[in-house]
Amino acid sequence: MSTGALLAQVGGPGRDAPRLKGPEPFTRETPAPPMQRQITDDVRRRRNYPDQPPLIPHSIEGYALDLNANKCLSCHSRKFTEQSQAPMISVTHYQDRDGNFLGGVSARRYACLACHVPQTAAPPLVENTFTDMDALTVPERRSR
Repeated sequence: MSTGALLAQVGGPGRDAPRLKGPEPFTRETPAPPMQRQITDDVRRRRNYPDQPPLIPHSIEGYALDLNANKCLSCHSRKFTEQSQAPMISVTHYQDRDGNFLGGVSARRYACLACHVPQTAAPPLVENTFTDMDALTVPERRSR
């Protein structure tokens, strides 16, 4: 085992790793916790870590998302954002694995829920100390 893997398991120097425990013994079945309430106020939230895919700030109940249909694209694709006022999906969604731009959404970016998830009111399992880049940089000076 590498030193990095060992430190990651024990939480690194001077830090305790968060302990997420299940039932004792681990083979005992327990009921699943209740689903957390979704936040559907259409307010975009700040990201919790660099390159985090944006969370979904609205209800997606009943959305078709399969090989033949993608309800998300009816608002978020380049073609419909002016009409819907929804944020356009990133240009990276229109690239293949080699970085070539495509005429439509890449097949590897078609399943939105593989990365994007609805927001919920669930409390965080561990403290988040992420600081956004905008908070770290000096504001740009305005030319006079």
